[in-house]
Amino acid sequence: MQNIVDTHSHLFVEEFNEDRNQAVTRALESGITHIVTPNIDMESLEPMLNLCADYPRICHPTIGLHPTEVKEDYREILQQMEPLIPQHPFVAIGEIGLDFYWDTSFKREQLTALDKQIQWALTYNLPVIIHSREAFEELHRALLPYRNEPLCGIFHSFTGTADEALALLDFPGFMLGINGVVTFKKSTLPEALQPVPLNRLVVETDSPYLTPVPYRGKRNESAYIVRVIEKLAEIYSCSTSEIMQQTTDNACRIFHL
Repeated sequence: MQNIVDTHSHLFVEEFNEDRNQAVTRALESGITHIVTPNIDMESLEPMLNLCADYPRICHPTIGLHPTEVKEDYREILQQMEPLIPQHPFVAIGEIGLDFYWDTSFKREQLTALDKQIQWALTYNLPVIIHSREAFEELHRALLPYRNEPLCGIFHSFTGTADEALALLDFPGFMLGINGVVTFKKSTLPEALQPVPLNRLVVETDSPYLTPVPYRGKRNESAYIVRVIEKLAEIYSCSTSEIMQQTTDNACRIFHL
């Protein structure tokens, strides 16, 4: 099997405490050579960095403040995070972005935090991993000032329309992250991806979340990314080898792996 990059996994969370080593082994056996492991806040940094120290050849850390973690003290948290960037082998700034699904009371703060962390990415020459939920228009507007900047990254867990996909891909340095959602029976992603070329996609699991068919109801893990690849091969009418090759090339280019 060819090399595969899982561009988004929270392998450091407690759901993997009982069998983390076995999960890594299963990932390797499935052909995965790299797992990018985004943190979400200050508390998740230590377990994530410990994970990457334990598995330095496969696990790669990122740093960022997730939009749902942006609260009254977000400025202080960002001030604590930024000095850490040059101290560790972070491969991206993330998981950052906008999330107005659960709560909009910190909408302004989320926008400010996103902009600050994009500035980090430009300063330290790192890609961004962007989360967006119920915030497409706001995210698009927030990114427009950077359209001609050397900003690159991944729109994590893309679940939008074909028009939204094309609008996001108008930012030339970005890829769409596709995960288990594409396998769901009622998913509209197969149609939304019709105008999207393969050289603009990466694959991810977002484990332990968004488990693909036929494992729904179970904890997700990197080994299950094969199901995402199989579904993409069906959508693009090509071989799984072609999907693996192209998405791996795309991910390695974004993260300099």
